Amino acid sequence: MNYVLDTNVLLHDPEAIFSFGNNDVYIPIYVFDELDKFKKELSQRGKSAREVIRKVEALRQVSSLFVGVSLGEGKGKLHVKYAKTETLEIPFEDELRLLDNAILATAKHIAEITDGETRFVTMDVNLRLRADAMGIKVEDYKGESPRKIEELYTGIMEITVKGEVIDSLYNETVIPRHDDWDLYPNQFVILKTDDASGQSGMGRFIATDNTIRLVSHMKNRKWSGISARNKEQSFAFDILLDPAVTLITLVGKAGTGKTLLAIAAGLTALEEDDYKALVVSRPIFPMGRDLGFLPGDVDAKLNPWMQPIFDNMELIAQLKNGLGATYKDIVEGSNIRIEPLTYIRGRSLPNQFMIVDEAQNLTPHEVKTIITRCGDGTKIILTGDPYQIDNPYVDATNNGLTYVVERFKGQNLSGHITLARGERSGLAELASNLL
Repeated sequence: MNYVLDTNVLLHDPEAIFSFGNNDVYIPIYVFDELDKFKKELSQRGKSAREVIRKVEALRQVSSLFVGVSLGEGKGKLHVKYAKTETLEIPFEDELRLLDNAILATAKHIAEITDGETRFVTMDVNLRLRADAMGIKVEDYKGESPRKIEELYTGIMEITVKGEVIDSLYNETVIPRHDDWDLYPNQFVILKTDDASGQSGMGRFIATDNTIRLVSHMKNRKWSGISARNKEQSFAFDILLDPAVTLITLVGKAGTGKTLLAIAAGLTALEEDDYKALVVSRPIFPMGRDLGFLPGDVDAKLNPWMQPIFDNMELIAQLKNGLGATYKDIVEGSNIRIEPLTYIRGRSLPNQFMIVDEAQNLTPHEVKTIITRCGDGTKIILTGDPYQIDNPYVDATNNGLTYVVERFKGQNLSGHITLARGERSGLAELASNLL
């Protein structure tokens, strides 16, 4: 099999050239013209462009890219090819100088001169359509993300059991995991009876001792004035307040309470002196047309971006201190920092409760950079909605949030909950479902 990679694949994942097993990988020479345009950018895209160029240069020093250089044991070879586009019969001869068309022409040329099936790999839907119209076999690049967002791990499993199993869970608070219950560490279970009694119980799988631990419904308990309104929120509070679980992902549509729950748990942990600081951050991406440069110092420029966080803190302040209270009543006098992710590279963050909101706008490489900043004693929570993405370089299945959910679901120190029910208001829930 031969795979021809488009520029956007390499910008999304600089390791993509190693992701096609024992098959030959081809990069059209025109891809490097596009990478050259991006390499000076002080952004993730610029970083990825530079990383790809360095990797290919390292391989070039081993052997000729024209002949093909081995990608390692059990891997195929990397080739850099070009096509004389004016000699190819393609349906847009008047636009041959465009790089996209030159890349397509090269993919067609490779298919004609090589043995075996050739596939053009691109994340550009329009380019896939054009390639297919030319008779080139195409596919999207998904890396190791799930193919469909509906297949994303939810962190919850329903299990039908006998009534005595649920009785034992409530009486003993801990029961052994049955051998036929295939669970991930820290996965929540909803135990239901197989009869008409309607009996049920909630628990969390503790992999270290192979048991199910009781999770009580938390409607009557409050954390910073916030209480759980449904079972998923109860699960979220249970894991957010467990210091042994240091990486948590909360996924859900608008209004499910992801950010509010995380902030309430963080304030509670800070009050109990479990952490020395609460850090709340989010990537800076506008919804729709940007307003351009904003006046003022750094704090003034950040206020519009951080307003959703301030709104949640203001609600908590009013629940605790009454109407008229503002988020400043919480922030002032406490070690709470609200900051962008822009300057996180190179930092080390020990013993902190860190919340990264709108994490669906991050790439897998950006998420890796953030998580690897966490020092001893730090707990990090990633929240977001994969259906609300403002970053044009990721989508619902290949963003950093869903990437972390799938990669960490088998780890003892991580946990995940998908929040399904909106609690902001009846109108918000209806709009989220209908629009």
